[in-house]
Amino acid sequence: MHEFTPWPKTARLFRDIVVTEKLDGTNSAIHITKGAAVLCPSSVFEAYPLKLGEVFVDGYIWFITAQSRKRIITPGKTTDNYGFAGWVHDNAADLVRILGEGLHFGEWWGRGIQRGYGLEGKRFSLFNTTRWDAVDEDSGTSMKSRAEQSDIIDQIDVVPTLYVGPFSESVVWQIVDDLRTYGSVAAPGFENAEGVCIFHTASGRVFKVTSDHRDGNPQRLASGPLNDVRRDAGKWEAA
Repeated sequence: MHEFTPWPKTARLFRDIVVTEKLDGTNSAIHITKGAAVLCPSSVFEAYPLKLGEVFVDGYIWFITAQSRKRIITPGKTTDNYGFAGWVHDNAADLVRILGEGLHFGEWWGRGIQRGYGLEGKRFSLFNTTRWDAVDEDSGTSMKSRAEQSDIIDQIDVVPTLYVGPFSESVVWQIVDDLRTYGSVAAPGFENAEGVCIFHTASGRVFKVTSDHRDGNPQRLASGPLNDVRRDAGKWEAA
């Protein structure tokens, strides 16, 4: 016998969206899990040294793992991805304090990766803009404020938010047009911005629109809900 499979709930299109700049680097993530408390670290770690992916922070062992879009990565010439795992390993304690427990997705971008953006080094920009600014009730701090107090403030941040409000295709195209005209917000002075990502709050999905003319007519649109719905239907891509 077959089991009943319901049709998933249909989200309403005209709900709030969050538009951020799409960065042309490499999709990455940091997975952090809190482990056991250690009361006498000197004696414990003398007998049981910390392994790769383990770090002792504020009285606890933490497990920290780096990943690319498709696999777990570790420091090493053939096992890393543009040096991201090495950076995570070298800055594990700071990353635990800044990000806390969880799976943190973002873009590893900058020198030597795709567009490069004219940067001298690389940086990790988180995708979750809300979580970056959210204040933790226990500590009274946010990821942003903790990053500002760390030694890696110039290496970790969040993707720029370009719009928050009701879904409107004309607004999205206006933002893409502005990126074409004025260049990247994440890297001021760099003209060749890639495009935008759109987080649709009601569906929980992320879509992308690139500025390379593959997503339809790049000209600005006349505002209006009918035009927004009909124009270039079907050309939204899931990121």
